[in-house]
Amino acid sequence: MSDRNIYLKTIPVPEAVATAIAALDRDTLVLPESIPVHESLGRVTAEAVYARCSSPTYHAAAMDGFAVKSDTTFSAREGQPVDLIKNGTCIPVNTGNALPDGMDAVIMIENVVDNGDTISIEGPAFPWQHIRRIGEDIVATEMLLPRNHTISAFDLGALLSAGIYDIKVHEKIRMTFIPTGDEILPFADRPTPAPGEVIESNSQVFRSLATGLDVEFTATSPVRDRKDLLVKAVQTALQNSHIVVIGAGSSAGSKDFTSKVIGELGTLLVHGIAIMPGKPTVLGTANNKLLVGAPGYPVSAVVCFEDVLTPIISWLSGKLRPEREKVQVRLARRTPSKPGMEELVRLAVGKVGDGYAGVPLARGAGMITTLTKAQGFTRVPAESEGIELNESVEVELFSSKQTLKNTLMHVGSHDNTLDLLGDILMGGETPMRLVSTHAGSMGGISALKSDVALFAGTHLFDPESGDFNFPFLEKYLPDVDVTVINLAIRHQGFIVPKGNPLGITGIESLSSGKINFINRQRGAGTRILFDYHLDKANILPNLVMGYSREEYTHMAVAANVLTGSADCGLGIFAAANALGLDFVPLAHERYDIVIPNKYLEDKRIVALIGLLKSDKIKEAIGKLGGYETPLTGKTMLPGMGLSQS
Repeated sequence: MSDRNIYLKTIPVPEAVATAIAALDRDTLVLPESIPVHESLGRVTAEAVYARCSSPTYHAAAMDGFAVKSDTTFSAREGQPVDLIKNGTCIPVNTGNALPDGMDAVIMIENVVDNGDTISIEGPAFPWQHIRRIGEDIVATEMLLPRNHTISAFDLGALLSAGIYDIKVHEKIRMTFIPTGDEILPFADRPTPAPGEVIESNSQVFRSLATGLDVEFTATSPVRDRKDLLVKAVQTALQNSHIVVIGAGSSAGSKDFTSKVIGELGTLLVHGIAIMPGKPTVLGTANNKLLVGAPGYPVSAVVCFEDVLTPIISWLSGKLRPEREKVQVRLARRTPSKPGMEELVRLAVGKVGDGYAGVPLARGAGMITTLTKAQGFTRVPAESEGIELNESVEVELFSSKQTLKNTLMHVGSHDNTLDLLGDILMGGETPMRLVSTHAGSMGGISALKSDVALFAGTHLFDPESGDFNFPFLEKYLPDVDVTVINLAIRHQGFIVPKGNPLGITGIESLSSGKINFINRQRGAGTRILFDYHLDKANILPNLVMGYSREEYTHMAVAANVLTGSADCGLGIFAAANALGLDFVPLAHERYDIVIPNKYLEDKRIVALIGLLKSDKIKEAIGKLGGYETPLTGKTMLPGMGLSQS
């Protein structure tokens, strides 16, 4: 008999949330507590709050001037002043002073003529002029705040003004996170993981997300893959938590004990939700407390928190669920999706022209960096087969819409110098964020054609003319006026392990079919360069072991070589140098920035071009190694090749 778990029927996220809420008794789970008003910002009232005293508690002068009995001023006219005796028929007051007995109006200091012992006025005062009456703002016994009201900074002032010094609020939601797994290393130990080991980080992602919801968060030490240890850890956490989250172990593996432990300690409600990533989410209850099995993959774990836990926490707290700002975005690439399950697609988003453009990022559930690179995400409905190129979709933003105006949208070939550009641009007086999507040189040209990028990086070599980029621009962008500016001349070659143990000397070394090669994706300039040299050497692609294996960046190629999953790959010297690998030169190529002319006046492009023309970027590029900068910042023309003429 298999030791593996079996998924219960996966259900839509709203149904999973509703199931958990229906199984919890909020009134007995989240109890009221009394705290000082001045410490209650962001807390939620447990009952209606009534004023203890009025504000103001006395009739008060609202202006600097003189308090008077209004009927003594009625005869005052322009040219026919009325004289009032100080501390007799008029009394000096400052703003906030109590109104003297017998007086019912205040005349502003600007409207009197001071004669020493008397004042003269040329206009009458009406009853209660410039006076704040008792209870003008707050009347004793009136309701100030209803129950389940989130207390703001302004509420604090109103409460204290009404003589409220302590207030009953719902206690904060307490969450305990239990990391699990034999392979998990506590991050606090600052470990260097060996093969098969993973630095635990999901607890800190959950801590940050929970803090944003005003949740008191605790994380335990990692628990090894033993059911008895997990049972004990959950029982302990239940003693002082409203929510217990078990990190990882929620899927169907032989060491995934979460669903079994929840079923043993309480009631298993949900095992699997109909969303990707995030499917292995588990929900249950024990002792009227919520038990959660969060997936181990970081992106899946985030979806579990944001789509499942956030609405439950908001309900328990008596708060409205926070909503992200949304925009309509045109997609720069067709994005297929498997019907039958909702899918969240992370996107790099930027302002392009009059609207917003987005490029789908990698969709792996284990790729936390796709969340750091994304500006938002879109939801592909369960009944959909995906999103078409240029289709407009609703995107939920991770940051504000305002930040997109200072985002430089790049689609094209990957190069390490783009990271330099991005870092320097963010250090400027007006920080500009460079969003770079690695779609290859041809992907960049396609993005410019679809008007979903401000610029593209390309390094396409044309064997017939010996020129770079222009033959391809003329062919694929005949109707788009562009300016081409050089970023650098870079060295392409074979990235090999330190010491080059297989003695790779060049393209001919691959003809044996015994060297495990890692390729770049179709449409990448590096792939086109490789194919050109294969053809020149009369080597058929099917003779190259690994020709069909693809990566999307030079650093990914270098990482494959470093870890031994490939013997070599074609890439730039800077990538090999960054990981301490060796390099066998193959060719020099011109990496250019292509900008549609209609965006040349855009402030973001102006900043980019200014940086390209500066000595600062040349110095930074030179430190990477494997680049030459004689053309950097210069406008290129057809036929220039690798020279300035």
